[in-house]
Amino acid sequence: MTDSAPSIRVLSGDALRPHLDDVAQLRMRVFRDWPYLYAGDPAYERDYMAAYARSPRSVFVLAFDGDTVVGASTGVPLADEDPGFQTPFVDQDMAVARVFYFGESVLLSEYRGRGIGHAFFDAREAHARALGEFDLTAFAAVDRADDDPRRPAAYRDNTAFWRTRGYVRQPGMSMLLRWEELEVGDVLHPMTFWTRPLEAAA
Repeated sequence: MTDSAPSIRVLSGDALRPHLDDVAQLRMRVFRDWPYLYAGDPAYERDYMAAYARSPRSVFVLAFDGDTVVGASTGVPLADEDPGFQTPFVDQDMAVARVFYFGESVLLSEYRGRGIGHAFFDAREAHARALGEFDLTAFAAVDRADDDPRRPAAYRDNTAFWRTRGYVRQPGMSMLLRWEELEVGDVLHPMTFWTRPLEAAA
């Protein structure tokens, strides 16, 4: 790690392809920790990343320390995502075509606290706004019980950060997502959506 702040690059379309493996490796490393406890599955990662590779309107916001990717944040039109991600919006009679979905933000722990999380949101929101087709941004976060014994004592979730960004948790909009959990196996996990209206470009 260098003392200087990582550089941020925003990539879209075919420019994403050289970095699919970088993002997959980061996801497996960062999501191994609470609250996801993801055991890591390269086959799952290939399938998951395929949606971003296929969509010309997807976006990767990457944080680089030199030539090394140390953080990544992704986004794709919800219409280009798996139908399971779309169902909570369809059930609420919301137009899937007007929603831009944020996949994840993953950052190695030693680079946190430098404002990169805000940079990730700023860049993805700007990308969605520039496309001119969306009036809502959304992401889904895993639901874990506060008294889960696996929860680290010093763990602080991102709720306050997301709220400062203007996102609101939507309890009536949830889905089940399957992944391999450490010491548990292949199970379904409840995920609840957070949404924010996307203001038009100035």
